[in-house]
Amino acid sequence: MRPSGRELNEMRDVSIETGFTKHAEGSCLIKMGETHVLCTASLEPRVPPFIKGSGLGWVTAEYGMLPRATNTRMRREAAAGKQGGRTVEIQRLIGRALRAGVDRVALGERQITIDCDVLQADGGTRCAAITGGWVALRLAVNKLMKAGEVKIDPLMDPVSAISCGIYAGQPLLDLDYPEDSEAGVDGNFIMTGSGKLIEVQMSAEGSVFSRDQMNQLMDLAEKGTAELAALQKAACA
Repeated sequence: MRPSGRELNEMRDVSIETGFTKHAEGSCLIKMGETHVLCTASLEPRVPPFIKGSGLGWVTAEYGMLPRATNTRMRREAAAGKQGGRTVEIQRLIGRALRAGVDRVALGERQITIDCDVLQADGGTRCAAITGGWVALRLAVNKLMKAGEVKIDPLMDPVSAISCGIYAGQPLLDLDYPEDSEAGVDGNFIMTGSGKLIEVQMSAEGSVFSRDQMNQLMDLAEKGTAELAALQKAACA
C-alpha cells in the first residue's frame, strides 16, 4: 500500500487553472496533488545572440522555489547571489523539454520565456513545471496566431512529464514526497502527446533495478503522460 493510499498506477489529482496572472501572455497554476507551480509565458521580439539572423525562434525557462514551498524556509537564491546547481539543472531541463515540441522555424525570430515558480512542493516539481509550462506556452502562441503574427502553429505536440519510481519493491506512478524520499529507484519521464520520448532521468537511489523494472516504469509513464496531455488540451480548449 502506498503512503498516499493510491493505486500503484494512479496519479495524484491534477488541476490546471489558466489565465492565473493578468500580465503574462500565457499563464496557469498547475496542481499535482500538493505540488503547486505557477507557470507564465512571456513573449519578446528578440532571440539570443547565438541564433540572431537564423530565422529560428527560441524557448527558454527559469525555475525557482519560494522560501516556504517546503516544510522549512529556504533562503532566497537572490540573497545568496547565485542560483544553486539544482535550480540551473531543472530550468535547463524545462527549456530543452519544451523546445522539443516546437517548430522553431514556424515560431520565427522571437523568444518565449517560461517562468516556473514553485509555490508549494510535495514531490515532482520539475514534472509539474514542464507540464504547466507547456500550457502557458500554448496560450502565448495562441495569442500570436490570433494576432496574425504567426501563420503556422509552431507547437507540434504537447509536452508533459511525470515521475515514476520503485517504492518498497513496487513500481509507482507519480511519486509524492514521502514516496520519493524513500524510493529505491527514482525516474522522471518527459514525453510528447503522441507518446514519443524526449528525456528520461533514472537513478538507483537505494537499490539497483532490472531492465524489466525499467520497462514497467516506462509503461506507467506512458499512461501518466497520456492523461496529462488530455488535461493540457482540455485546459487550452
